[in-house]
Amino acid sequence: MKICVIGTGYVGLVAGTCLADMGNEVICVDNNEEKISKLRNAIIPIYEPGLEDLIKSNTLENRLYFSTDLDSAVKTSDVCFIAVGTPMKDDGTCNLEFVFEVAKSIAKSMNGYKVIVNKSTVPVGTAEKVREVIKNNTSYDFDVVSNPEFLKQGAAVDDFLYPDRVIVGSDSQRATEIMQEIYSSFMRTANRIIFMDVKSAEMTKYAANAFLATKISFMNEIASLCEKTGADVEMVRVGISTDTRIGNKFLFPGIGFGGSCFPKDVNALIKIAEDYGTEFSILKAVNKINQAQRENFINRVIKYFGNLQDKTIAVWGLAFKPKTNDMREAPAITIIEALLEYGAKIKAYDPKAMDTAKNIFGDKIEYAKSSYDALKDADCMLLLTEWNEFRRPDFEKIKELMKTPIIFDGRNQYDKSRLETRGIKYFSVGRK
Repeated sequence: MKICVIGTGYVGLVAGTCLADMGNEVICVDNNEEKISKLRNAIIPIYEPGLEDLIKSNTLENRLYFSTDLDSAVKTSDVCFIAVGTPMKDDGTCNLEFVFEVAKSIAKSMNGYKVIVNKSTVPVGTAEKVREVIKNNTSYDFDVVSNPEFLKQGAAVDDFLYPDRVIVGSDSQRATEIMQEIYSSFMRTANRIIFMDVKSAEMTKYAANAFLATKISFMNEIASLCEKTGADVEMVRVGISTDTRIGNKFLFPGIGFGGSCFPKDVNALIKIAEDYGTEFSILKAVNKINQAQRENFINRVIKYFGNLQDKTIAVWGLAFKPKTNDMREAPAITIIEALLEYGAKIKAYDPKAMDTAKNIFGDKIEYAKSSYDALKDADCMLLLTEWNEFRRPDFEKIKELMKTPIIFDGRNQYDKSRLETRGIKYFSVGRK
């Protein structure tokens, strides 16, 4: 099938590449000429395991193309995926400007029946608005489908190629059959496509992310209570995660969630509820707890030192999660900015997010060449992202490099007794 994907961010680039890998002819479209030029030369703007190899192989096989010509891409495609950004406005609502702009452009370029698939995360009712925009700008038949993505950054390629479910919101039998054909290649062992009405599909995306964010904030509240009562949150986590009704995912306490999805989607769902005259009290608490976790971590460092003037703080991890260079809404940003205000000197390292960090902090912090380089003469180290390479470091080397061997572990990666027997002072979240 001939497909165009408009938008080459995380969602669009992964979706387009994986659809091409299943034999479809895919054109990925973006209005950023520099970005398209780099993609044509296999220079990937994001870090996502496995993505670069797939782009190279599918480009060589003439299944994957990159273009700035939206008009031509639409005319030569049967299905058009909209995968542009929907950034959060100051009031928490989604900015749908780019979605509507693309919808209008698609309409003006149509030369026959098309299925327009909304892959971007959008509020309930957006498909109706997209349908209206297209209807006002074309006389051709079309259908609008909601197909929200559920990709985890750092595992996005595998999530798309081997999905645990694919949600498709469609009010048209013709469009439903086309979407079934597109995703049938990914369902050889079991059919995990769930068809529903468009509005339910739009809501499902928000409900899923908001629920996962709630689990994280719930465990962070339990961690805070554990610290006050003397309980160990790690033991509590194991105790409840073995309950099959609860499961073991998203139950790790820490410094809160970040990224492009959870913060944006939680705020958007709160605003959607308000627009319909409902107060989403649970999600407001989720946001409050998430912010409090970062503040508590910052306060712990300040309380220990009293004065951060002239203190050198090493930071391990800048991305909001491992296996990505994405720092959108990353806890590291909040924490580093606060410590800088208190006069601390920051020396940071991340395996993939260093260039991203430079765009955010500029010359306000020092960028280490390696994890151990960041520790030289540091007064303490903050572990903010749980990269695998940070899991089993040389603690004797850490002790030798640091001015004072102190670790504030925001991800509960290390064993306190193991560190303290080596003379390293250790602080974690919610543990004894």
